[in-house]
Amino acid sequence: MSKTYNRLFDFSQKVNYKNEIFAGLTVAMTMMPESLSFAILAGFPPLVGLYAAFIMGLVTSIFGGRPGLISGGAGATVVVLIALMKSHGIEYVFAAVALAGTIQILVGVFKLGKFVRLVPQPVMYGFVNGLAVIIFMAQLNQFKTIVNGQETWLSGTPLLIMSALVALTIAIVFIFPRITKAFPPSLVAIIVVFAIVIGFGIETKTVKDIASVSGGFPPFHIPVVPLNWGTLEIIFPYALIMAGVGLTEGLLTLNLVDEITATRGNSNRECIAQGSANILNGFFFGMGGCPMIAQTLVNLTAGARARLSGIIASLTILVIILFGAPVIEKLPMAALTGVMIMVAIGTFEWVSLRIINKMPRQDIFVGILVAVITVWLHNLALAVLIGVIISALVFAWESAKRIRARKYVDEKGVKHYELYGPLFFGSAMAFTEKFDVDSDPTEVIIDFKDSRVADMSGIEALNKLTDRYKKAGKMLHLKHLSDDCRILLKNAEDVIEVNIMEDPAYHVAIEGK
Repeated sequence: MSKTYNRLFDFSQKVNYKNEIFAGLTVAMTMMPESLSFAILAGFPPLVGLYAAFIMGLVTSIFGGRPGLISGGAGATVVVLIALMKSHGIEYVFAAVALAGTIQILVGVFKLGKFVRLVPQPVMYGFVNGLAVIIFMAQLNQFKTIVNGQETWLSGTPLLIMSALVALTIAIVFIFPRITKAFPPSLVAIIVVFAIVIGFGIETKTVKDIASVSGGFPPFHIPVVPLNWGTLEIIFPYALIMAGVGLTEGLLTLNLVDEITATRGNSNRECIAQGSANILNGFFFGMGGCPMIAQTLVNLTAGARARLSGIIASLTILVIILFGAPVIEKLPMAALTGVMIMVAIGTFEWVSLRIINKMPRQDIFVGILVAVITVWLHNLALAVLIGVIISALVFAWESAKRIRARKYVDEKGVKHYELYGPLFFGSAMAFTEKFDVDSDPTEVIIDFKDSRVADMSGIEALNKLTDRYKKAGKMLHLKHLSDDCRILLKNAEDVIEVNIMEDPAYHVAIEGK
């Protein structure tokens, strides 16, 4: 038993309990406003955001692969679910969150975390920038009110008060770090604006006007959705993208902590912990989440290096849910709106604008397209899928253009074709067009020293070419095939007949492990 606890909490590590406790309290205070705001942004009850912060924080702090990493109800994963919430309601959201958790666990169990890297950088830029725009645009709803059952923009004194309080919040978040970094600026801004509103008795919209945050321990709840194929078709795309976005954010954050602390985390263990936490979210009224870079940096800056700070943060949030609701419900929405506007500004990848003239045109197109789809449809799942597909097609097209052939006839009258570039579905036609069967001599050699047969389309292209030479009464040899290409051709020997010249084992490409 002691060995198990030692693996969980690493008692061999010297822990500064003062730093861990204060860091945990600070993280809780910075996580709550974001969790509340993101829940309200997505149309969830605010408690759903707080439950996510508690569950994600506690489970990943204890079982995650990286001490010091903070998880909660993050905006990147919540935005994925907005379209599902609008179209089918919160029960389908809970089911999608649980399914996303299952996918994340499978990724960890089968050690597939490395495949998260297949999401291209332009797609990442696009969805992050789209996310930032959505967060910013959603804050405009706080400048609206309901009059006679109709939603209308604020005007007059209420508009001036709301605008002034939001501007004050933004100013504090922007200026305070230049004075001191001992306290989180978003927390300071909320406290200052809260104190001004209470002290001067200012009438403005509060959290209670949106929904109550008073609650107990997260209740067990099985999502009320039909258990059939139709439900899976609805939730699977959202669950898949939520899992992918969460793992991408998580593994990027884990690598960041590794660099800062000069230690190494366990990415597969983190995937399993994230997945377990999201499954619990689906069955305990949580909106799900992933590691949060901002809160993780706050935690590390406060001196935390162990798991205790994350546990303290999550338990603090639970205590506030149980006993602090009367205070939280009085928080002015203007303060949360200002904080979220600054989150949107910080989320936007401004570097993508600075390097836009240095990026390939196709990457610029993919990034803008993903951002536009994200903002226009509020459907991050569709945006990321389209971005990845287009990036893959662009890559295939560019690779197809790279196949070339150097031709010459040796002293024995044998014609040689030295190939450069991969032979796959995209380059099969260009490959076929490079051969002049009618004019070639009776013996032809294709040298694959700088090429490789990558798929069934490549095999079929070879099959058709072999057949053409055979009908012309000529012999075709394949030379310098790598071992993996030979295996591919061996497996397809029922559909292709080629004459492979024996030569020393030659690996065209060696994949890193």
